[in-house]
Amino acid sequence: MGAAMRRIHVGNALSAFGLGFTVPYLYVYVAQVRGLGAMTAGLVLAVFAVAALVVLPFAGRAIVRRGPLPVLLVALVTAAVGALGLGLSSAAAAVLLSAAVLGAGQAVMQPALATMIVDCSATETRSRAFATQFFLQNLGLGVGGLIGGHLVDPTRAGSFTLLFSLEAAMFLLLVVVMATVRMPHSPRITDTPAQSAGAGWKQLLGNRAMVQLCVLGFVLFFACYGQFESGLSAYGVEAAGISTSALGTALAANTLVIVVAQFAVLRFVERRKRSRVIASVGLIWAVAWGVAGYAGLGGGSQAMATAAFVSTYALFGLGEAMLSPTLAPLVADLAPAGMAGQYNSAFALVKQLALAVGPAVGGPLGASLHAPYIVIFLLFSLGITVLAVRLGRQLTEAQNHPSAARSRVVAQGSAPAGQVPAHV
Repeated sequence: MGAAMRRIHVGNALSAFGLGFTVPYLYVYVAQVRGLGAMTAGLVLAVFAVAALVVLPFAGRAIVRRGPLPVLLVALVTAAVGALGLGLSSAAAAVLLSAAVLGAGQAVMQPALATMIVDCSATETRSRAFATQFFLQNLGLGVGGLIGGHLVDPTRAGSFTLLFSLEAAMFLLLVVVMATVRMPHSPRITDTPAQSAGAGWKQLLGNRAMVQLCVLGFVLFFACYGQFESGLSAYGVEAAGISTSALGTALAANTLVIVVAQFAVLRFVERRKRSRVIASVGLIWAVAWGVAGYAGLGGGSQAMATAAFVSTYALFGLGEAMLSPTLAPLVADLAPAGMAGQYNSAFALVKQLALAVGPAVGGPLGASLHAPYIVIFLLFSLGITVLAVRLGRQLTEAQNHPSAARSRVVAQGSAPAGQVPAHV
């Protein structure tokens, strides 16, 4: 890694560390510590999603025109203001406003950092760069959540103010770290404002492979990430009788599998077609939903149900580790020169939509309609496999299997002296 990439990875770790401080305790803070009730706490979580949906369409164009680094610095300062505001707010209106500011800042960070990774990496190093990003994000979230859990005291609002202040400090520290990054020159779109309003989105929607990838991404995030803290946890508690401590163990198992398996899985992923890797993730997640079905509907002992439920989260983690070096590099390879920011923002927008719809659909199903819930999401997982196979037909060899494409180019390049390789 070059110096710029090292700083970007440090930035990813710091931002995840800061988020880990507060994300697990946000509901408790708003509903109980500030005494604003469950309704306001639910609105706060919804505001995060709404803020992301509002700013992401504009973030992509800003990244394309200004570059990812200035956009990232603005997003970090915005997130710091929102985090500090949450820690100091006691009224519902102030809490909701601060949550909107924090959500907007967090949402813009994702495509900005992803575009910086694209600009600082080559095709042959991109999968490893995004795998490292995902590894550090999960590690930062886990460590931040662990430390935050020891700092908070539900009987003292001041402990939560400290927590949100530390989160704001992490974002500001990240501003200092990222301001020193020297980004390589990359193409920028500098067309007129009249052309910029819809030209980028029209070009993106005309890219059939990218549209199919966005549909696939929505299903992926809807059927996995959108269920972790809503439908699947509700199903575990109601159908399988999982305790809150066992639910925490399941989440820890998910993170542990990602941290342990990420780079071992990377060797497997880099040698295979990306569409087939995504298709295999759908099959793994279908097995995970089948195991979850056994946990709640199998009629075994409580110990067996708990073990099966923890295994479900572990299998999801294995699939996530396979996706991290696959999806983001594929988005980058589909983007025309200078449009990586637009494409990353579009994919982040799809993710936010899935994360907003997933809990709304999965929560009630998982809590009450146990068997239909498992069957529906098992079918969604199999749908991932079908969509991935169809996507593979739209990709070029270089997009779908870059390592094989590079090997052929190298082989052609080793022509005898004086003979010009055909690919040149």
